[in-house]
Amino acid sequence: MEQRVSIITLGVADLKRSRDFYQRLGWLPSMAKSEGIVFFQAGGMALALYPRDELAKDANVAADGSGFRATSLAYNARNRAEVDSVLKEAQAAGAKIVKPAQEAFWGGYSGYFSDPDGFLWEIAWNPFFPIAEDGSIRIPE
Repeated sequence: MEQRVSIITLGVADLKRSRDFYQRLGWLPSMAKSEGIVFFQAGGMALALYPRDELAKDANVAADGSGFRATSLAYNARNRAEVDSVLKEAQAAGAKIVKPAQEAFWGGYSGYFSDPDGFLWEIAWNPFFPIAEDGSIRIPE
């Protein structure tokens, strides 16, 4: 298996509500014609929104899980000020700020918001992970 991720799919309670939330953040859905799923191109990968029950059914698992999902998505900001800006933008779009931005123990600056389904997004400025013009990062060797 190649070391890469192609699509991250979030199982959501209300597809329209989640699509609208991400669009309020400025994300543009793909024009790919797929019923019952929404794709957003995110650099060299994609974020997909799919009804939670349907995702569980497709994976042959119970859909009743709740609470902390033991995962988070991350958006690395180009600078410290962008962290505050993105968190404000997310809150204006309907996100809940679960941890205001602050100095991080690892030397950066970060905070968290949760989307309408409770998925956590870390917004971080990491001075050790330079961001390329296209938004990609490279983990230092």
